Amino acid sequence: MIKPNYVLVVDAKKRPLTPCKPSRAKKLLNSGKAAVYRRFPFTIILKKECPPSNQTKIELKIDPGSKTTGMALVQDNKVIWVAELNHRGSSIEKKLDSRRASRRLRRSRLRYRKPRFLNRTRPKGWLAPSLMHRVLTTMTWGKRLIKFAPIQSIAVELVRFDTQKLENPEISGVEYQQGELLGYEIREYLLEKWKRKCTYCSSKNVPLQVEHIVPKALNGSSRLSNLCLACQKCNQRKGSKSIEEFLAKKPSLVKAILAQSKKTLRDAAAINTTRWKLFNSLKETVLPVLTGTGGQTKFNRCRFGLEKTHFYDAACIGQVDKLEILANQPLIITCKGHGGRQKAALNKYGYPIRYNPLKPIKGWQSGDLALDARGNLGRVNPRSKSNSFNFTIFGQKAKNIHVNKLRRVHQKDGYTYA
Repeated sequence: MIKPNYVLVVDAKKRPLTPCKPSRAKKLLNSGKAAVYRRFPFTIILKKECPPSNQTKIELKIDPGSKTTGMALVQDNKVIWVAELNHRGSSIEKKLDSRRASRRLRRSRLRYRKPRFLNRTRPKGWLAPSLMHRVLTTMTWGKRLIKFAPIQSIAVELVRFDTQKLENPEISGVEYQQGELLGYEIREYLLEKWKRKCTYCSSKNVPLQVEHIVPKALNGSSRLSNLCLACQKCNQRKGSKSIEEFLAKKPSLVKAILAQSKKTLRDAAAINTTRWKLFNSLKETVLPVLTGTGGQTKFNRCRFGLEKTHFYDAACIGQVDKLEILANQPLIITCKGHGGRQKAALNKYGYPIRYNPLKPIKGWQSGDLALDARGNLGRVNPRSKSNSFNFTIFGQKAKNIHVNKLRRVHQKDGYTYA
C-alpha cells in the first residue's frame, strides 16, 4: 500500500511546526488557513502564528551512499517522510576531464608555457570535487529539512569498508602499514555487489553461500575478484567445475559474471573518503549527531521485515526499538547542477562554435516549473530572441507559449524531482 509523505508546515513567522497528514494539509489549503510555501519538499505556511512549545521530537536519519543517499524523518518511532538523493559525482568527473583536455590542447597549440607542478597546494581536508559534491548536496538537504521541520537530532550511518581486506582476505599484521585498519565483513560487500541474488540462477530471498568462481581445486584464490554468491543448489552442482564448464550452454552469462567480478572498489573508496567529512559537517548544525553501523542497520531492517531500499535503511539507523511506517513513497531527488559557466560551446578541436546567452533569460531559467493558462504544470525552456518559450507538460510534447501566459511555481534549484 502506497503511503505518501507527510506535509511539512511552517507558521506565519516561518518557524517549523510538526508535519501533518496530506488530508489535513488539503483541508487547511481549501479553507484558506494556509498556502503553498514550497513545492519540493512540499511545504505549507499557516496564516497565523503558532507556539512552538508543543512540538514533538523529530529525528533526521541519513544513510550516505556513493550514488544514492537515503533520508527519513522519524517522529516517535514513526516514519513520516522519506526521500532518496541521487548524486552526480561521475558526471562531475567527466566534465572536469573534458575541460582539462580542452585547456591543455589550447595551451599547447597557442603558446609554450613552462610546466608547473610545485606551486599548487591543497588545504587540509581537501576532497576531489566529485567527492565533495556528495557531502555538499547531503548537507544542503539536511539544512533544508531542518528549516522546515522541528528536527532535534540527526542520526547518520558511519559506514566502514576495509578495502585492503576486500582485496586480500589474508592480510594481517604489518601488511596494514600501507593503510588504515578498518574492519568490514566480506559477505556484506558481496551482497551489495551481486545484488543479493544467486549469481548463476538469479534466485532471490534464499540463503546464499560464498562461492569461488575459479574453484580452490583449480588453484582459485580467495580474493574479492574471485568470490560471488550462490544458492546451495547451484553451489553443490558446480562443485569443483570451472565456470566455463558449469555454464557451457550459457556463454553470455559467463561473460556477464566475469565482467561483474572485476568491478572496482570505487564506491567503497568514495564512502571511506567522505564519511568523516560528512559527519563533521553535520556537527556544525549544532544539533546532536548520533552514529550507527551498517550491521546494526541491516539487523533492524531484517527484524522489521522491510525491503532493501535506501530510505528504509535510513529509517533503521541506530538503536530502534520499534518502527511504524506511515510513509513509503519517497521523494526522488536527482542532482543536475545549475548549468555550466562556459560562455562558448567548443567543437572537438577546441574552437568556439556558438555563444551561450547570459542567464537568466527574461527572468527565467531552463528547468523552472510553471503553470499555463489552463492550470497545467510543466517545465520551461526560455529563449533569448523570442517571447515564446518552450513549455513541456510531463508526458507530452513541448509547445510554444508566450511568457505572459506562464506563472512560475518553482524556481530551478539544481535538482529534478519525481
